[in-house]
Amino acid sequence: MNALSIVIGAICVLIIGYRLYGYFFTKKVLRLNEKELTPAHELNDGKDYVPTNKWVAFGHHFAAIAAAGPLVGPVLAAQFGYLPGLLWLLIGAVIGGAVHDAVVLFASMRRKGKSLSEVMKEELGPVAGFCTGLAMLFIITITMAGLSMVVLGALERNPWGTFAVAITIPIAMLVGIAYKKTGNLLVTSAVGFILLLIGVFVGPMIQGTALGDFLTFDRQTLAIILPAYAFFAAALPVWFLLAPRDYLSSFMKIGVFIALIIGVFIVNPVIQFPAVTEFVNGGGPIIAGPVWPFVSITIACGAISGFHAFIGSGTTPKMLNRWEDIRVVGFGAMLVESLVGVMALVAATSLLPGDYFAINASPAVYATLGMEPTNLASLSQTIGMDLEGRTGGAVSLAVGMTQIFIGIPWFSGMASFFYQFVIMFEAVFILTAIDAGTRVARYLIQDFLGDAYKPLKRTDWLPGNIFASAVACLMWGYLLYSGEIGPIWALFGVSNQLMASIGLVLGATVILKMASKRIYVLTCIIPLIYLYITVNVAGVWMIMNVYWNSAAGGYSILNGILSVIMLILGLVIVVTAVRKWIELWNSPRFVNGKAVGAV
Repeated sequence: MNALSIVIGAICVLIIGYRLYGYFFTKKVLRLNEKELTPAHELNDGKDYVPTNKWVAFGHHFAAIAAAGPLVGPVLAAQFGYLPGLLWLLIGAVIGGAVHDAVVLFASMRRKGKSLSEVMKEELGPVAGFCTGLAMLFIITITMAGLSMVVLGALERNPWGTFAVAITIPIAMLVGIAYKKTGNLLVTSAVGFILLLIGVFVGPMIQGTALGDFLTFDRQTLAIILPAYAFFAAALPVWFLLAPRDYLSSFMKIGVFIALIIGVFIVNPVIQFPAVTEFVNGGGPIIAGPVWPFVSITIACGAISGFHAFIGSGTTPKMLNRWEDIRVVGFGAMLVESLVGVMALVAATSLLPGDYFAINASPAVYATLGMEPTNLASLSQTIGMDLEGRTGGAVSLAVGMTQIFIGIPWFSGMASFFYQFVIMFEAVFILTAIDAGTRVARYLIQDFLGDAYKPLKRTDWLPGNIFASAVACLMWGYLLYSGEIGPIWALFGVSNQLMASIGLVLGATVILKMASKRIYVLTCIIPLIYLYITVNVAGVWMIMNVYWNSAAGGYSILNGILSVIMLILGLVIVVTAVRKWIELWNSPRFVNGKAVGAV
């Protein structure tokens, strides 16, 4: 199998999915109505509710949802072979992920841009709303701290990376002010992008200088700086920092993967992995469980991800200029992210299995696999660093991408530079999810505590915004600084997909209430059934085989208890929803399966 066949096939599937299923879902199922004002216009406050050009909104949304998931998840899932991950990325994204993202965004906009927990409360009642809010607050806190740990690993004692990431902040502010003053998106985008490239390529020059020494931080210092940055990104008006920074970062994200696609077309590397490996039944050195359910847990962003519901009911619904923008921003961004995941999978599986597992497994575990590395020594020499045992997926992605470009003759001398650039690029990729996620956490806290103190619910009340932003940053910042996130990070995979199930529950409820045909509810029910069963099977497997198995390396009574709590919260929400669906199904609104009135 060669990489070019996979990439061309994936692009065709995603384009057809967007053109046919995307238009059907937004036109026929959601029935977008341009006669109604979007929340951005109706509640325009110049801070959170701001009508935004759809491509700027797309850039913000894509940058926020496309964090570590589409980069690292497919790389780790390569353990099972290239086929399981590829099928899940394409089928999951078109049938599940794009539908999930579009319907959550639509549901939030119908409710004035409220958070998912508030929308669930209005659609399904206070019990479902409370359970959703509790689950969301738990997951977003874990997610922000966990993603930040990846950034710490990339930026620790790395002045080049720190400079390149930090320079995006003042550039974004400049672009935000310029666009607000002039309204000229083309010129401000071009200037911002050029400044961003200058910042990236100037990075190596500061190493060994006074500025480079100043920007050389240890992990503890970075663990303070990151929440401090996130506080300002969450509290400041969205047009000033968050949206333009994410928009500019999306250029880098999409640009790198366009370059990778071009590289695949030029080099056409061979996929070295088989379609399925010996680890499909479990027992792998990276993922202990079997290919199902764990390929759908390991690959979240890129196929379907509950984290997207935070963004789709947080910052984005307050920014869309037109209802039709849901198709581009909600449905379309998910499919672009799927392509990112496919390219990450291609990069990983273009490595020889012996080299791949040597990077992603600890030396002790690798010694038990009976494999020998082939090109690892030469790759380490070309890149200029030891690659063995650098687990987590980020390094193997960078190595795989670098190896593809080495196939271009003139590129070999730039291999070390490109490897470091990809590592930095991954940090920027993740950081854009952290700032948007923290702003969403701010909204959640305001919704939760606003029931006790009403002014907190007002997003235009500055003291409330500052307070909620500070609480959000303190929550995940404490976990990051103390290191206590490590023992419970394994919960994220299951809890993230449980949140996606909750998003589909909301989607099914909304569609049953307003769709012109009852059968349209299957657009959410079909992916929901698969995902909810998958989540529960994976959760129970982890509890019985890892968390409550004293012989397992991940033994943790606490993790098991937290897993049980999350699964119970999901069950309560699903049971509540099913009762509501039965009520809607039996309502007189439908005659012969067609709507005859509004609900």
